Amino acid sequence: MADCVKDGAAAAAEKILKSYSGRPLRIMEVCGTHTHEIFRLGIRNILPENIRLISGPGCPVCVTPTGFIDEAVMLALDHGCTIATFGDLVRVPGTEMSLAGARSKGAHIEVVYSPLDSVVYAGTHPGEQVVFLSVGFETTTPAACISVRQAKQKGLGNYSLLTANKTMDNAYAALKDSADAFLYPGHVSVITGTKIYERLRDEGVSGVVTGFTAGEILAALAVVVTEIQKGGPFFRNCYPRVVTDEGNVNALKLMKDTMIPVDAEWRGIGTIPQSGLTLNDSYAAFDARKKYALPKITGKPDPACRCGDVLRGECSPDGCACFGTACTPEHPVGACMVSGEGACAAYYKYGPGLALSADKENMNI
Repeated sequence: MADCVKDGAAAAAEKILKSYSGRPLRIMEVCGTHTHEIFRLGIRNILPENIRLISGPGCPVCVTPTGFIDEAVMLALDHGCTIATFGDLVRVPGTEMSLAGARSKGAHIEVVYSPLDSVVYAGTHPGEQVVFLSVGFETTTPAACISVRQAKQKGLGNYSLLTANKTMDNAYAALKDSADAFLYPGHVSVITGTKIYERLRDEGVSGVVTGFTAGEILAALAVVVTEIQKGGPFFRNCYPRVVTDEGNVNALKLMKDTMIPVDAEWRGIGTIPQSGLTLNDSYAAFDARKKYALPKITGKPDPACRCGDVLRGECSPDGCACFGTACTPEHPVGACMVSGEGACAAYYKYGPGLALSADKENMNI
């Protein structure tokens, strides 16, 4: 297929996918939104048995380790901090309790929509020590950087970040044996640009950047199948209307000027070298770990939960004994069931996959 997406490409892509009769392929999507859309659209249902889609670690809440939740709980209960956070982190289980559990014990948990909301809150509540839980990939990290810059400019000594920010490039390399090719995330790629994927290709990692409509996803999968049959590592940008070679230069500079790479723990995967971001020395006063001298915490996830195996593509959500019984969206045992972008939450909502609708106009095909 010469082009990734153009008029008639979806129908051509579906034909290519259904006719594939080569060796078994494992294609991993590493974006929570891709996971949700693939389940919702029932794309798995039109693929032959020798093409397997794997939901990888593309949900930032899902890959945030248990120890991070334990740190937040400690800040809330032992240090009396106001925890500002996105809503989906509130119910992620820690070793002993979630932030919701801490709130039931008197902790102040403030749900915000942006790190900048946390700065506003800190400015209007000078008597409270406000800690924003900075979780996310390259798409959300720039806003956290702006928040500490604003706090520094305003002289807000009552604001800090607890960082669990991650970058995706080293994660692909760490997971390269788990898949034959990746569907690279569209949102992250808008920030990073495509040069990191070209470098990964040179290191033997294959993948395709794609968007989020059914047509874009199907076309990208067809490109993967076509390129794999040619042999050799490859990279294709199938989302050129928003993803460029350079990425968002201003956002990349902002992150480079505010944060530094560090080794980071990924739930279920372990520590990936230089895959995390933390505040640099210029903003050390806003680093909650340093400010409150937090001890090193190694969290202990529920041993019955197979969230880590799901994130590595070693089992599907229903391969976990907790799924749908002890673990539901109302009472999650693992992070993959909490977040709407988590594979377990998507599988619970849609099952193995809805049949691809005949009303393709509603799916932008």
